[in-house]
Amino acid sequence: MRLTILGGGGFRVPLVHRALLDDARRDAPGRCTELVLYDTDPIRLKVIESVLSAQAADVPGAPAVRVARDLDEALRGADFVFSAIRVGGTAGRVRDERIPLGERVLGQETVGAGGVLYGLRTIPVAMDIAERVAAAAPDAWVINFTNPAGMVTEAMETVLGERVIGICDSPVGLVRRAARAVDADPDRVRFDYVGLNHLGWLRSLTLEGRELLPGLLGDEKALLSFEEGKLFGPEWLQALGALPNEYLHYYYFRRETLRSVLDSVETRGEFLDQQQGQFFTTAAAALDKAYELWERTRRRREETYMAESRAASGGWQRDSCDLDGGGYERVALALMRAISGDERTRLVLNVRNGTTVPALDDKAIIETVCEVSAKGARPLPCAPLREDQLGLMLQLKAVERAAIEAAVRGDRGAALRALALHPLVDSPAVAARILARSEVYPLAV
Repeated sequence: MRLTILGGGGFRVPLVHRALLDDARRDAPGRCTELVLYDTDPIRLKVIESVLSAQAADVPGAPAVRVARDLDEALRGADFVFSAIRVGGTAGRVRDERIPLGERVLGQETVGAGGVLYGLRTIPVAMDIAERVAAAAPDAWVINFTNPAGMVTEAMETVLGERVIGICDSPVGLVRRAARAVDADPDRVRFDYVGLNHLGWLRSLTLEGRELLPGLLGDEKALLSFEEGKLFGPEWLQALGALPNEYLHYYYFRRETLRSVLDSVETRGEFLDQQQGQFFTTAAAALDKAYELWERTRRRREETYMAESRAASGGWQRDSCDLDGGGYERVALALMRAISGDERTRLVLNVRNGTTVPALDDKAIIETVCEVSAKGARPLPCAPLREDQLGLMLQLKAVERAAIEAAVRGDRGAALRALALHPLVDSPAVAARILARSEVYPLAV
């Protein structure tokens, strides 16, 4: 099996490779035998290639790693294409976060005005990739991790149909933490999770038919034993009757998080821009130490994940079991195994709605529990959403679709609508100023 990674010089690529090596050690059937990397930055690509080489040392059957010179070469012959690009780099993320903060509204990478700006810049590139995949590798499955993942997947779906599937590591992390909090095996539980990317709720958690979530919500000590419990607090979780995705902290605790971000010396984007810039510069000058430098940098990156939300909820350190890195790479490989080997499994994925959420049309991309097989991913039926959950989903879906329309058609009015309708942007005038200060072609002209 050949896997192509677009954004092959990305900092998290070694996590995907690490998961592939685990398959090689087990001599797993249908495992990846060739990994093709493509990136527009040759220096980053060279560094990551060195990290992968060191990581694969003494691993029998490790997949061959090849660097492609151009996009079409990278795509030809691919069975799976993993898209993890960052249009504009970390410098673009810094602008996406700082411009809204200048108007005193949240500018997180995928949430709020920052997420809209990132989507406007990314979608045209993602659409071009989709068209190139359709031409050069029409039988390939595209796994999209490019953020904002739901918005980008929905745009690519208009070209690739059901052969593009979006993934995220937040839902699986939430499920595993909740299961551990009630002493259940995370690999044996069943669950009901539904929403949009970075906007979803875990509403049921069962083991052998026994519902575990009410007991967890009623146990303050158990809630405070894992990240989401600390982040949202037992009182609010009990009032919600569900466990929200960690990114909902930006919506439920907007004031507290905004104050924490404004009080910080640097944004998350600025931290990563400085950290990754230093890593790639240092590693490029000492390729023999690239792996050691990467591991040290990765650990620090995981420790500081969502630091502003943790500060806003009292300040606490991440659990050691959540510092191993990623989670998305395990979702990606489970998805590939299920499709290539017809190993039926259930995963939380970004796919066409179908009839799962009747209030949304069938082609809307939602994030929910899917049954995966060689035929692809099929969303499972779920219990009706509460009004507060559905209302937020409908508003954010309107934002996503306005952003897609703006990016595809170059429509400034749609871009203004996407920003102004976002619940974290409180004024069309503010939205207009954010748009005017952005550098998103061709909307700020």
